[in-house]
Amino acid sequence: MTATVHDVAILSDFRYPGGNSAAIAAEVRAQAEAGLRTILVHVPSPHNRDGLPFSPRIAELLRDRLAELATPDAVVNARLLVIRQPRIFTADLAVVPRVHAEHTVMVLNQAPGDAADPRRYYDFAEVRDRVELYFGPDIEWAPISPQIRGQLTGLGREDWHEIIDGSEWAADHRVTGDLPVIGRHGRADAVKWPRTAEQLLQAYPDKPDLRVRVLGGGEIATRLLGRQPANWEVIPFGGEQPVDFLRSIDFFVYFHDPDLVEAFGRTILEAMAAGVPAIIGEHFRPIFGDAALYTTPAGVEPLVRALWADPERYRAVAAKAREFVETRYGVPSHLARLAARGAGARPAAHRAPARVRRAAAPRPRPVLMLSDNGAGLGHLSRLMAIGRRLPESHPAVIATQSYGASVAHREGFLTEYLPSRAVLGLPKQRWAGFLRSRLEHLVDLHRPAVVAVDSVPHEGIVAAAAARPDVTWVWVRRPMWRRATGTEWIARRDAFDGILEPGEFAAPADEGPTVADRTGVHPVDPIMLLDRSDLVGADEARAVLGVEEGRPAALLQLGAGNINDIASPVGRIAKYLREAGFQVLLAESMIATEPMPPVPGARVVKVYPISRYLRGVDLVVAASGYNSFHELLAFRVPTVFVPNRQTSLDDQVARARFAAATGAALCVEDPESDELDRVLAEAVRPEVRAQLARRCAEVGFGNGAEAAARWLAGLAAENVRSGA
Repeated sequence: MTATVHDVAILSDFRYPGGNSAAIAAEVRAQAEAGLRTILVHVPSPHNRDGLPFSPRIAELLRDRLAELATPDAVVNARLLVIRQPRIFTADLAVVPRVHAEHTVMVLNQAPGDAADPRRYYDFAEVRDRVELYFGPDIEWAPISPQIRGQLTGLGREDWHEIIDGSEWAADHRVTGDLPVIGRHGRADAVKWPRTAEQLLQAYPDKPDLRVRVLGGGEIATRLLGRQPANWEVIPFGGEQPVDFLRSIDFFVYFHDPDLVEAFGRTILEAMAAGVPAIIGEHFRPIFGDAALYTTPAGVEPLVRALWADPERYRAVAAKAREFVETRYGVPSHLARLAARGAGARPAAHRAPARVRRAAAPRPRPVLMLSDNGAGLGHLSRLMAIGRRLPESHPAVIATQSYGASVAHREGFLTEYLPSRAVLGLPKQRWAGFLRSRLEHLVDLHRPAVVAVDSVPHEGIVAAAAARPDVTWVWVRRPMWRRATGTEWIARRDAFDGILEPGEFAAPADEGPTVADRTGVHPVDPIMLLDRSDLVGADEARAVLGVEEGRPAALLQLGAGNINDIASPVGRIAKYLREAGFQVLLAESMIATEPMPPVPGARVVKVYPISRYLRGVDLVVAASGYNSFHELLAFRVPTVFVPNRQTSLDDQVARARFAAATGAALCVEDPESDELDRVLAEAVRPEVRAQLARRCAEVGFGNGAEAAARWLAGLAAENVRSGA
């Protein structure tokens, strides 16, 4: 098969919230309009915290299919590779992306330092060495502005300046309001503001006949002042779209800390494209020429009042700015530099029709999947099982907590991080408000047709469902709850349009409250991440797990939830199995949330999903949580179940007892008792393990993930609430 060759590959950390993501989004949209294929290669920066989600601008590109996202292990081939953000390379990469390109440009979109410390952000020589090591010596080094060029030597002759599509920002700004409105927007960073309170109030005056609107970072300014002036309106970063914000102001005023070397000034460019006169410092003149207005903070108020009193001059300044932006920084300038580097626009006959114009193809309506993985990956794995089987017209977007976000991202899903209550340290009511706000934002951002919730219906979830009634809300509710528990959650089931119920092998033993609550429930077979055909062969599995030939292997998969409960018994289990001649492997999930004391003779296995390699082991000792229970039975793995008795809802004891009663597994209800040795003595016998595998085949069941995906896709197509 011939490898796909993309026109442009863009390599960066797509979690940066400000100018980096805005610039990438502008270039990708220009490339899509020209019929060029773009692939995004995500490389985490050591300066961004783990769990940070992609910028909404980047998520929107992927949602609209204007670009593809490379999977972490993919080999990418492109005519042109554009690398952005040098701070990614201030440390060695854990995984070096495999990108083959005919031409490579390294865009220096941030200065190495500032006036106080020329190497505050990165050492150019170190970055250069790493980039050339990873991508070869034939790299074009391109700053985005004369300011950065002035700090470095050995760069290419051409700046890789920012671009903007003026048609997306244009507005008719007329001085017709009662009071002039001064505004600025940008990410929250102290160096983006004047250093002193005096300069701050000169640039953004506290005057009753002036209004000031701030989008992003306003808390920094008010902290410096010790108050919020009465004429100021402070809006959180992301609280409004920049294009809408710019239509609400008359003057864009931007002054920052004097030590900062501003790489370009993306927000200034956006204001000028929107027809808002930009009032800025003289040091920006090399970038914006005579199209902006230059002064000091002290000169802002007189300049604003003079323009406000002269509407004709105001309109002339705005028109000049728009014309300058379109001529110097418009889309044609970007397409020209792409063509000069072998990635020019394709002839019309060779363009991909869906990418020529965004309106040419219907926008896919995703399924937003919310997972609660505070104690493990069970909820997330069920959603990924469904998500990987959804059609392209309704792709999955997964919102999840803690380490689950990185797992979902590695599995190729567009992922949103949802901090847990414990991580944020919030009381219950504040957490409910945060959860509602975050979910409403994700619905507004991704515009899903369906939201599928694999979690109990927390108050914030119920409130978000009520606030977004044009979306179909589904509760993915596994059965087998403990008797007399969870009635408060069942009472909230009316918040959902339907309930998707994964099947349960031990259903005859289910005595929980979901048994009687059947209205609107759509049952499917047990949901598993993998099908039996996805498992690798025994030899490959043993090689991946590091199992020695000639000795049986046992896997201990007792779950993150019972670490404290089984810390002592696990040593007994490992010791017994070693003395019986087994190699002992310890599944990574056991140490996902808290480290366990070392287990002599047991080796930790760090693979995900470990179920793919179950043919490489001869015996498993596992908790009887929903996912592992059904995988082990469906994949015919001889198993000793050790139920976790500390779960709040899941009745692992009843599940394990039922499997033992049917002869499909063995069960140890009290691992501290003599029962453990007795059951293990049975499990190590080859003939017992063979009988367990045969019995699993006799009582076998299918994977309900495909049916669940079809049902959710059907709801997405119908969108039962809105009829859209």
